[in-house]
Amino acid sequence: MRIVFAGTPAFAVPCLRAAAGRGEVVGVYTQPDRPAGRGRQLAPSPVKVEALARQLPVFQPENFKSQAAREQLRALEPDLMVVVAYGLILPQSVLDIPAQGCWNVHASLLPRWRGAAPIQRAIEAGDTESGVCLMQMEKGLDTGPVLLSLSTPVSGDDTGGSLHDRLSGLGAEVLSDGLKLLRAGMRPVPQPQPAEGVTYAHKLDKAEARLDWSRPASELANKIRAFNPWPVAEAELAGERLRIHAACALEGTTDKPPGSVVSASRDGIDVACGEGLLRLTTVQRDGGRALPVADYLNARPALAGR
Repeated sequence: MRIVFAGTPAFAVPCLRAAAGRGEVVGVYTQPDRPAGRGRQLAPSPVKVEALARQLPVFQPENFKSQAAREQLRALEPDLMVVVAYGLILPQSVLDIPAQGCWNVHASLLPRWRGAAPIQRAIEAGDTESGVCLMQMEKGLDTGPVLLSLSTPVSGDDTGGSLHDRLSGLGAEVLSDGLKLLRAGMRPVPQPQPAEGVTYAHKLDKAEARLDWSRPASELANKIRAFNPWPVAEAELAGERLRIHAACALEGTTDKPPGSVVSASRDGIDVACGEGLLRLTTVQRDGGRALPVADYLNARPALAGR
C-alpha cells in the first residue's frame, strides 16, 4: 500500500510508527512549525521529528483550501490516508483522494466524546471506561462509521497525562489491526455510530482551570485529574493562588464556607466545598515547582497549625 499519514502531537507518534513499520508511508502531513518555549522559537511538531528521523517526506500546508495543496497530495497517489490528531478538518475534496478513503484514530469510544479534547473530558465527567476507535472519515466532526475499537478502564488515579499515554498506545494497536486486515483483503466492516449517546469534547480553555469551591468535591477532584498535566487546575487558598496537581474527594461535612481550610497536615490540606471536602496533596506556588503538601506546609507554618 501507499499510505499518507497526517498528525501533529505526541499522541500521534506511535500511530506513525505503526503505519511506517513496513515502509509503506510515502508522505507525512503535519501542522506548520509553531513558536514554542521561552524564546518562542519555531519548533517542529513531534510527528515531524519522527518523520524526519525515518527520512520520510514531510508536508506542512496551512490547509487544503488551495488547488496546489490538494494536487500535491494527489501526486503521492495514496491508497489510504491515516489521520491522527492532525488539527485540521479535512474537506470532502481531500477525503475523496485516497483510493481507500481516510482513516482516523480517535481517543474515545464513539459516539461519546466527539471533538477536540476527548481524553480530558472523559476524566472530568467521571467516566470509568474510555478507549480508541478506528473510524472511516466523512465530512462531519467524528461522525464516520467505526471500523475497529479497543477499550480500557479509567481508574480514580488516572490523569489526563496517564490516560493520554495509554490511549496513544492503544491507537497504534487498533491501527495496526486495521492495516493487517486491509493488506489481507479483509477490509474492516464499517459500523455506523448510534444516534444515542453523542457527546462533544470541547477544546480545553485555560480559563476553565479555575476551581469553584462551591462545586462538589468529587467534581473538583475529577477536574484536577483531567487538567493534569495541562492546563493544571488552580485556586485561591488562604490568600494565595495555587496550582493544584493532585487531590482527592473526602466524605464528610463542615460548617465552614466553601474555600475554607478545614485542616492542614502532612497528609493534605482539606478544603470545604459545596459538597464534601477536597484534600489537596500536591500543589505549586507561583514561580515554584509542584510539591507534596508536606513540603509546601514547611513554608507556611501558620497554615500548618490549623
